[in-house]
Amino acid sequence: MAFTFPLEELFKQADSFLLKKEPVLIGISANHKDGLNCVADTYIRSIIKVGGAPVIIPSTSDLRVLTHIVNQLDGLLMSGGGDINPLFLHEEPLPGLQDVDTWRDQSELLLLRLAANRQLPIMGICRGHQLVNIAFGGSLYQDIYSQCEQKLLKHSQKMPREEVSHSVTLEDGNTVYVNSFHHQAVKDIAPDFVEMAIAPDGINEGIRHQEKPVFSVQWHPEAFNPNEDEMTYSLFSYLINKARYFHQAKELHRKYVTLDSHTDTPMLFPGSFNIGKKEGGKVNLPLMEEGLIDATVMVAYIPQKERDEQSLRQATNYALERLSEIHRQKELNDKRMRIAYTYSDVMQAKKHGERAILLGVENGYAIGKDLVNLVRFKEMGVCYITLCHNGDNDICDSAKGNKEWNGLSPFGRDVIHEMNRLGIMVDVSHASEKSFYDALEYSQYPIIASHSSVRALCNHPRNLTDMQIRDLASMGGVVQICLYKGFINEEEEKASLSDAINHIDHIVQLVGPDHVGIGSDFDGDGELIGCRASNELLNITMKLLELGYAESDIRKIWGGNFFRVMREVQSVNSNRIKS
Repeated sequence: MAFTFPLEELFKQADSFLLKKEPVLIGISANHKDGLNCVADTYIRSIIKVGGAPVIIPSTSDLRVLTHIVNQLDGLLMSGGGDINPLFLHEEPLPGLQDVDTWRDQSELLLLRLAANRQLPIMGICRGHQLVNIAFGGSLYQDIYSQCEQKLLKHSQKMPREEVSHSVTLEDGNTVYVNSFHHQAVKDIAPDFVEMAIAPDGINEGIRHQEKPVFSVQWHPEAFNPNEDEMTYSLFSYLINKARYFHQAKELHRKYVTLDSHTDTPMLFPGSFNIGKKEGGKVNLPLMEEGLIDATVMVAYIPQKERDEQSLRQATNYALERLSEIHRQKELNDKRMRIAYTYSDVMQAKKHGERAILLGVENGYAIGKDLVNLVRFKEMGVCYITLCHNGDNDICDSAKGNKEWNGLSPFGRDVIHEMNRLGIMVDVSHASEKSFYDALEYSQYPIIASHSSVRALCNHPRNLTDMQIRDLASMGGVVQICLYKGFINEEEEKASLSDAINHIDHIVQLVGPDHVGIGSDFDGDGELIGCRASNELLNITMKLLELGYAESDIRKIWGGNFFRVMREVQSVNSNRIKS
């Protein structure tokens, strides 16, 4: 904007301006030097040029301040600067180390941790490139000239920043020319990241996360800004584009209820366990709050063992003890969570900013041979029971069993009838194909698969065939996609968030968006590259938005479909225990 004089005309412009669409908010880490917090103007102009609104984040270790700032951001840019203190990496300084600013290091590492926990899109430049790698678990050369054995290029040019000094090869094989101002460099690339740029001498010049919108480069693209450099704008535009999806995902999660329908977290509960703290595990209140996840079903999981009278009694008591442990968490975290028996309870929790914890039982083995136990489970708040686990039981055959009953047993039919009467959802995850179809036949109400995936994409007996998915959908049921890597990709170690999105999309293409959801199986070995804990579930929403999914369909996937079934099943039983 050109300068405007006099003062009255300037104020007139401000008073009459109407902001039609808010730009995404991008935080830029400030350089800290000689008592100043500042950034080069080229960073600011680059963000503005591509449609973002830049804000400078001061160097401070005050977590109250940093957390508040990060919670407002849609993206983060880590700027360049001096050396990083090796003491943060348990290393003593080498002679080649130059001036460090430990205050700035600490501030920016805290900033990166807070941003990473909330899944913010992140871009790093030069020093910021090295910090991103460190923050996600990589390592650093303190001084490439004394630590690298190969013959090196000159990586710290004396010419102006607007001029290029050497080439780098991108992961697609193309060559681009960059500037260079460093002697520290990325050494071991952080887990789940891949190299996206390398100098001719082998020094890393760029990394990106395989699944998340986190990337960084060693050179200074913002310095090319005055030259209208195409590569500069492509990098900054990528950040802004991802920030827009992140902003949209945050707003969607804040507006609608989001549910993870299956977690095994109660397996971790010892006497002192508190889900109000990050004490281990992949599901707790802080992680749910960071990921904007409103509700989760925590299940009492009971492994399949002997079926004599004593073993059955022990299984029932163990399930009741696990469920009691979940209730104890409410006592420990009274202002942050509530036990939800119905969808109305979940909505009340959302209204008051609390997390809703629903209860389930994984493996009908816990019922023993006594239907009265179903009443006991219902009174404790159980909303679904998984009929079996890995092994046949007295109710039905398992997907990994020996076909003892050829589907449901006579007792299993009675169990489903009583679950229908009490308003407990029938869960067929882990059930054999014949058990699945028997449950579909004998249940008066829609059934669910609380944590299953698509066999057409990953040939595992625990997954559902396309025909099963169609038949379950025709009866109004829902498949909650499981994030267990062996059910997502036959090459388990490659199982990623993108693979899980393919499973969701497959069901949507097959039967529409009304019959699919998400059941992570976190704390039951569920995890994927790009989605390893409750705070990372927000990445699913970003991926769906990028695929063009409508907000209304994402709302269904994030619990709307599950709660539709739950409301229908519970409509038969209006008497419940109050939370």
